Amino acid sequence: MADALSAIPAAVLRNLSDKLYEKRKNAALEVEGIVKQLTVAGDHDKITAVINLLTHEFTYSSQANHRKGGLIGLAAATVGLSSEAAQHLEQIVPPVINSFSDQDSRVRYYACEALYNIAKVVRGDFIVFFNKIFDALCKLSADSDPNVQRAAHLLDRLVKDIVTESDQFSIEEFIPLLRERMNVLNPYVRQFLVGWITVLDSVPDIDMLGFLPDFLDGLFNMLSDSSHEIRQQADSALSEFLQEIKNSPSVDYGRMAEILVQRASSPDEFTRWTAITWINEFVKLGGDQLVPYYADILGAILPCIADKEEKIRVVAGETNEELLAIKADPAEGFDVGAILSLVKRQLSSEYEATRIESLHWISTLLNRHRTEVLSFLNDIFDTLLKALSDPSDQVVLLVLEVHACIAEDQYNFSQLIVFLVHKFQTDKVLLEKRGTLIIRRLCVLIDAERVYRELSTILEREADLDFATTMVQALNLILLTSSELSGLRDLLKQSLVDAAGKDLFLSLYASWSHSSMAILSLCLLAQAYQHASSVIQSLTEEDINVRFLIQLDKLVNLLETPIFAYLRLQLLEPGRYIWLLKALYGLLMLLPQQSAAFKILRTRLKTLLSYSFNKEQVNRTSSGNPSIHFSDEGNMNMYNGINFASWLQRFQQIQQKHHAHLKSQVQSHNTSTNSSKVKEIQKPEEFRGPPVPELSRPPSRLSHKRPGQL
Repeated sequence: MADALSAIPAAVLRNLSDKLYEKRKNAALEVEGIVKQLTVAGDHDKITAVINLLTHEFTYSSQANHRKGGLIGLAAATVGLSSEAAQHLEQIVPPVINSFSDQDSRVRYYACEALYNIAKVVRGDFIVFFNKIFDALCKLSADSDPNVQRAAHLLDRLVKDIVTESDQFSIEEFIPLLRERMNVLNPYVRQFLVGWITVLDSVPDIDMLGFLPDFLDGLFNMLSDSSHEIRQQADSALSEFLQEIKNSPSVDYGRMAEILVQRASSPDEFTRWTAITWINEFVKLGGDQLVPYYADILGAILPCIADKEEKIRVVAGETNEELLAIKADPAEGFDVGAILSLVKRQLSSEYEATRIESLHWISTLLNRHRTEVLSFLNDIFDTLLKALSDPSDQVVLLVLEVHACIAEDQYNFSQLIVFLVHKFQTDKVLLEKRGTLIIRRLCVLIDAERVYRELSTILEREADLDFATTMVQALNLILLTSSELSGLRDLLKQSLVDAAGKDLFLSLYASWSHSSMAILSLCLLAQAYQHASSVIQSLTEEDINVRFLIQLDKLVNLLETPIFAYLRLQLLEPGRYIWLLKALYGLLMLLPQQSAAFKILRTRLKTLLSYSFNKEQVNRTSSGNPSIHFSDEGNMNMYNGINFASWLQRFQQIQQKHHAHLKSQVQSHNTSTNSSKVKEIQKPEEFRGPPVPELSRPPSRLSHKRPGQL
């Protein structure tokens, strides 16, 4: 300290802390001259003493004017040292940097000015303090004082010039600091950071692209800034980096892909669009590097396929097609399980387009990696079943295609039908609204006969009799009306003359016995008219209820459709098809006379010539073509190997189970009703008039009327 005081006159030190800038400036010039003389003399000990004096007595002083004088004095000393300044920078620079956080804005301003002058002198030697200076400038860029901001901006420009021409700058040491600052929200700091990224990227010797994953997320974060200028700067920087990626032979796609996936779900439209654009380029350029990230990338693409912005939808759709076209191998790291897990989640998306593309992926994976997909079947099967309830018909059709692909082998086919029946049983709305669509489509995709045989086998064992009846009636209606099942109907028409037709007829018979009307329809379709007549004769009062009459009404209307044209033409030969006539008249006798179905069927039968049902005519007419139709009671029980008497008994047994079930339901309901009535407070009975006779149930048997006596 004594050496410094001996070197610098007291008047100079006094002026250096004066409140007037001019006096401080003149004192600084005096300090500069003194340091120059000491430098020439090589007296670095005294120079060190002078710097310590300026630091401790001035820059660290509690008085602002002293701090200002100390800063200008340190800058002057550096100028005086000139080329010798480098060896004293460890003493000079830290107190200046420390002054950047001074509470007094004028001190911060003079700190910028001082460091500017110091940097001009030392240039490249200044780089050793770069990270500390960068950190200070980052804060000063958002200073509350505009003058300080301007001073910091000038200093920043000089530092950039020095860094770009220096070969001592360490990008490796700088990147952690940059990464730490990238998530700052202050707009001035963001501009500062983007400016540095752009400058450093322009230096040929600095590989900013190699460190892009470290600050890429921060750049994307700036795309949603409220300032148009910042968004534009960030977008410009990103566009430049993307161009470099296209031209670079070596890029770390993996780390950046993770960032892009997250940004693709940003609420900001511009951010989403930029992220999807990058992903699109990555899929084209990344090749094998991206295989482990396919699931993540797909997770970003699928929601964007249904984005509200068309340009995002277009790019996402193109990217999805690019991914589908890549035939990756599980041996190369392609994770089939991860993809399936992802699309399983996307099947719950609120957007139809996303659900559709998810199903396309499952279908594609089944075609390419069937074994791997089936190993994860338990994880996705329930979701695929739930998708059958999707409000979109297109989604349901695609789900069925996936199910059909899975069901190529017998085990999975059986599982599918079992689970499908269970789904119908637990979701009555699905059966009502989508049952027909699902069954018809499955019959096209798999095989109608195979589907119906399997359904029949399951329903034959079904313990829930009400559900079994509903299901059989639905399947029967589909069988009678769907164009997709025309082959099945043609096969059933040959039941009495063909082994395959007979086998199909018998495979359906047991389950179809859950519904009287379904059995009658099956018999009419199989041209087993005598058995149809026997079934009608076997019906009891319990069978003929409102539900039965509704189904009978449907059947009568179906008889007027092109599907039963062959049956109506057979009526032109009443002698040959006597049992058909008897069956139809039997149905007519069961219908209420005021019903529309009664009038339709009666009108149809009245067009025929009156024909008498007597045994001689039956024997005479049916013997003309004994190959198809029963001729007498003797052989009606057995034909083409079919023991019709036995099957009739089986039908009656199943119907008896239904009768018993119905009775138990009625008894249970009555018991519940009576129990609740006992708990109620008894009230005086109101006069309700005489009981009204039940008119809704028709008589059980009207078969004694002759045709024409209607």
